[in-house]
Amino acid sequence: MARTPRPSSDRPTSFDIAELAGVSQPTVSRALRGDKTVSERTRMRIEAIAQQLNYRVDRAASSLRRGEVKTLALLFFEDPLPDGSNINPFFLAMLGSILKTCSQRGYDLLTSFQRWSADWHIDYEDARRADGVILLGYGDWEDYRARVEQLVAQRTRFVRWGAPSEVGTTIGCDNIAGGRMAGEHLIAHGCRRIAFIGAASHHYPEFRDRYAGLAEALRATGLPVDPALHVDALSVEQKGYEAVQRLIARGVVFDAVFCASDLIALGALRALAEAGRSVPADVALIGFDDIPAASHTNPPLTTVAQDYGRGGAALVDTLIRQIAGEPTEDLLLPSRLVVRASA
Repeated sequence: MARTPRPSSDRPTSFDIAELAGVSQPTVSRALRGDKTVSERTRMRIEAIAQQLNYRVDRAASSLRRGEVKTLALLFFEDPLPDGSNINPFFLAMLGSILKTCSQRGYDLLTSFQRWSADWHIDYEDARRADGVILLGYGDWEDYRARVEQLVAQRTRFVRWGAPSEVGTTIGCDNIAGGRMAGEHLIAHGCRRIAFIGAASHHYPEFRDRYAGLAEALRATGLPVDPALHVDALSVEQKGYEAVQRLIARGVVFDAVFCASDLIALGALRALAEAGRSVPADVALIGFDDIPAASHTNPPLTTVAQDYGRGGAALVDTLIRQIAGEPTEDLLLPSRLVVRASA
């Protein structure tokens, strides 16, 4: 005969839930705060018993015991965008997932820009304003790297979005596979002279990996990787526009353009139109990121989509594991090709 849940006092405790669920009290605590080390089946059983007992987690008390404020800090790299938003639209798309996951895990979220004139660890974790930090965007990695190393030296709990490195924990997209996917699609549709627009170097490792993926696709088909078809550009629409103008001025033949970001592709599309080159009849065009504007261009932009929903959740969950003292590791998420009319 199943036991009827009965609290041991007027106010039920986690020990009551543990006894009824047949688990330890720490397991109950981990389950009720959404810790993924507890199996789904056990967590559901514990939550059902907690609901029957009308048990409510005293988050303030539990946070105080652990020396936590139950708040994460989300810091955006300030991008010089013409619309004045100063935030890459890809990261704005990721913001919803980060907020949702924080809410599900019982955390508040502070948001701000990364300020180069201040020490992040003093402003946030060390000042007890946040238990850990999520970093989105970084500009030139070689300039940025020293600041990330400083966070490691200060033992700040943080996770960032980007290309994997030996400094800190990183969540990101498999950019090489994404670049290869774009190249294979263009080659399959008859393109043989594929230009790449983006600053592909160790200063911008995500762009570098996307270019490496394209090069893999070209070599696998016996096609050359022509340096004359590569033009550097930062992830700004105007830079994409100027890069395609420079490509055309070189007088090299090209029948496709793979852009390292959708923002670059928006500028490239404008430059091709001004030069009288129809997309995709004369030049096929592919971007990267699948920002909301990509589906509203004329023609709609074929692009490599990063999983910003899963990425945002992974950033939060990885940081929470760090806060709990658990080991974390880099994670590369798969990308997917979104085929629209531009290629």
